[in-house]
Amino acid sequence: MSTYRTPDVYIEEISTLPPSVAEVSTAIPAFLGYTEKVIDSGGTDLTYVPTRINTMLDFIAIFGKQDNVAFKVTTQTVDSKVVVSGVALDAADQNHRLYYALDHFFKNGGGSCYIVSLGTYKIKANEDFEKGLAALKKEDEPTLLVLSEATTLSSTDYYPLCQAALDQCADLKDRFCILDVLESDTTATAFRTGITNNLKYGAAYFPYLNTSINFQFEEDNVFISAASVTPVVPTTTSRTFTYTDATVIGLSYSGAATDAPSLEIIAGTASGTVTFSKTGNKLTITNVGANGKAGSVIETAWAAWTEGSTSGFALTVSSATNKLVPLPETPLTITPEAGGDLPAGVSQKLSEIKNTNTGLYNTVKLELLKQRVTLPPSPAVAGVYATVDRSRGVWKAPANVGLNNVISPTVKITAQEQDLLNVDDNSGKSINAIRTFVGKGTLIWGARTLAGNDNEWRYVPVRRLFNMIEESSKKASAFAVFEPNDASTWLKVKGMLESYLYGLWQAGALAGSKADSAYYVHVGLGKTMSTQDILEGRMIIEIGIAAVRPAEFIILRFSHKLQEA
Repeated sequence: MSTYRTPDVYIEEISTLPPSVAEVSTAIPAFLGYTEKVIDSGGTDLTYVPTRINTMLDFIAIFGKQDNVAFKVTTQTVDSKVVVSGVALDAADQNHRLYYALDHFFKNGGGSCYIVSLGTYKIKANEDFEKGLAALKKEDEPTLLVLSEATTLSSTDYYPLCQAALDQCADLKDRFCILDVLESDTTATAFRTGITNNLKYGAAYFPYLNTSINFQFEEDNVFISAASVTPVVPTTTSRTFTYTDATVIGLSYSGAATDAPSLEIIAGTASGTVTFSKTGNKLTITNVGANGKAGSVIETAWAAWTEGSTSGFALTVSSATNKLVPLPETPLTITPEAGGDLPAGVSQKLSEIKNTNTGLYNTVKLELLKQRVTLPPSPAVAGVYATVDRSRGVWKAPANVGLNNVISPTVKITAQEQDLLNVDDNSGKSINAIRTFVGKGTLIWGARTLAGNDNEWRYVPVRRLFNMIEESSKKASAFAVFEPNDASTWLKVKGMLESYLYGLWQAGALAGSKADSAYYVHVGLGKTMSTQDILEGRMIIEIGIAAVRPAEFIILRFSHKLQEA
């Protein structure tokens, strides 16, 4: 009580309301991965520094863009048309997909999240992810851990990393893991073997997703080459190849695609008669002279060549006065008439043919636009967690929800196959399936934690609801630290927690027709504490919660009703 010394009127405000619980955020994921930049605009190195962002623009401004992938494009000519026979990512691609993962997260309703950059684009190392997890442990706000970038590590590195993330969640009790079953592990056997402890703090999803997200690339990183072996066309179909010197002659060859016609022009002597000869499918023109021959002379010589009509070659003269300029004495393979193909074994960049071969350029660009990014499901699932938490609440199961920007799962799962994923008799570790349904799209079709056989912690919304209540209550109760451990403080804490739980019950997070059936808060001497507890400075509060659980199996029972009249 204040001490008053001067006569006056004094005002004292008496607090009669208990403190309130400020609910913590529930869907703040943390992503680990490699980025284009690690130095921000202020010169700070952000390697292994958890950094909060709110949009993709934030990510690009701080960490840069996606690492441009390199494509190898193979072309071939079929029926005088150039087609793309193969598009493949360069083997040197390190599968850096953090940018795409974040894009998919935001497109599925994600909001604020944390980025832990493991350095600029380089070969992935398990040690980098371990350091990133260690740095994340010191950050309080993240509530979800996403390891999608680590899925390209070997299974011997990836599964221990998943276990380390689960251990961190169990240690801090304020976060939850969204894990991916590796694409090659179609039965999830290796995943279940590699993950052993703290199963209630994580959920796993399968399979990977074919997204509608396009790859980012630069034209200098697209290498085009013709197939080393051109397919044989039917003998009834001929192919026309053309060499043209626009000032004098046009030379064409008609035959099968495997004929590989070629041309050689030999200067010979200026006074010699122009002659033609054919060896295999190679045509040789001799005695054109150092300065070339008139077109009319070449045309006359061609008409006199008795084998010309059966050689497969045809000659046309565009000018009778211009000269034929001799070519080097190296055989020249005649290119297709369309001028679109590339010589076998020769590689060119897409940027190099932009102005010289627009037909092939546009064909390749069209094929590259068809290449879509395949991603692990965890980033999209994290976005769904955020969407459901905002619209319904953390107690609503993040399942039976459609995924955005997904063409299809990479593996089509049947109901019988999901039986083995959802309930495992041996390990008890559940895997949530992502499935496509006609007229509904691609849906998350499971809401179990890895502890699938645990009646207490079987469901994702139950575990995450407890995480939210525990963390919110912990932070709200901090005011009572060093307060007198007596009935007055106990009443404040109890009133605060009961008010918070009552609000959750009204919102539908707790089960029970009455508030007393949904929760209880006990605190006091002889109830939750002994005299010794008080002497040792312990205030023990017991909270019971009846969490709502998802209706995983809807069973409709039908029977025949006998006629009564």
